[in-house]
Amino acid sequence: MVTTTRAAKMAETRAKLIAAGRKAFAEKGYSGASMDDLTADVGLTRGALYHNFGDKKGLMAAVVDEIDTVMATRAHDAGQKAGGGWKGLLAEGAAYIEMALQPEVQRIVLLDGPAVLGDPSQWPSQNRCLQATIATLQDLAAEKAIKPVDIEAIARLLNGVALNAALWVAASETPEATLPKVVAAFECLASGVLITPESRI
Repeated sequence: MVTTTRAAKMAETRAKLIAAGRKAFAEKGYSGASMDDLTADVGLTRGALYHNFGDKKGLMAAVVDEIDTVMATRAHDAGQKAGGGWKGLLAEGAAYIEMALQPEVQRIVLLDGPAVLGDPSQWPSQNRCLQATIATLQDLAAEKAIKPVDIEAIARLLNGVALNAALWVAASETPEATLPKVVAAFECLASGVLITPESRI
C-alpha cells in the first residue's frame, strides 16, 4: 500500500512538472522559461525537477515526448477516419503537418525541440511513429499495393518528409499559406511508392 501510494505521488509530481513545462515552454520558450516557472507555480521545488528529470533539458524532453505522442495519436486517428491503408497513410502525414499550425506544437516541438534536443529522428516518439509507418507499409506490401522497395527506407523517408514539412510550416512567416503547398508536395512525393496501372506496364 505504501509503495502504491508513493508511486502514485511520484506520477502526480511528474505530471505537474510536465504540465508546468508545457505552459512555460509554450508561453516563454525554452530559454525564457525560468526554474520558478517550472516548479514554484505548481508548488514544487527544484529538487523535485532534478529528481524526476535530471535538469531543465530532461523536462523539455518529457514535454516534447508527451506532445509529439499526442500528435501521432491524432494523426493515426485521422488515418483511420480516412479508411486506413494508403489513403490512411496520406491522411496521417497531412494531419501531422497540419498540427504545425498549433502555437504549442510550433514553439515546443518544432522550433525549440530540435534546437534543445537535437535530431528529431532520434526522439523516442518519432521512433514509435516510424514503427507504426513500417507496420502500415508492410500491410500494403503484402497487398502488393506499393512498389518492391525496402520498407524501413520508405518509412524513414516518408516520416522525414512529413516532419520536415511540419518544420517548414512552423518556421514560415505565413504558415497558413505555406500549409496547403506543403501537404500537396508531401502527397505528390509519397505517391511515388504506390503501384498504379501505369507503373505496372
